[in-house]
Amino acid sequence: MENVTPTFVYDGDCAFCTTCAEFIERRIPTHARVIPWQFADLDGLGLTQEECEEAVQWVAADGATAAGPDAIALLLRDAGRAWQLAGGALQLGPVRLAAWPAYRWVADHRHLLPGGTAACSLPQAQRDLLFGNQN
Repeated sequence: MENVTPTFVYDGDCAFCTTCAEFIERRIPTHARVIPWQFADLDGLGLTQEECEEAVQWVAADGATAAGPDAIALLLRDAGRAWQLAGGALQLGPVRLAAWPAYRWVADHRHLLPGGTAACSLPQAQRDLLFGNQN
């Protein structure tokens, strides 16, 4: 089944991720729906909670998926103009190889970054125990 609208899925319980998503919505003219995985129809998107906890996700209109910096590259390419150039650069072999370790480092340290909170460092199961299941 086709998704019709591309979708970018992020961790809505992470303040750093939410700050980044707000930047995307304000500054990057993507056609994609930008949504926290906690409020997304993961089954309908063909995603699992585990995939969404691991990295941001991109679901194309045809249902194809990408994660982490690959998802970010596709979001940027969808936005056109200069953003498309940045997205294409992120997909180049050497840049892509460096992007994954950089993405992992940011994901592992997001609680220390601007907009991050201590909750950003916790797996979803621990957040549910501490703060209750928000879904």
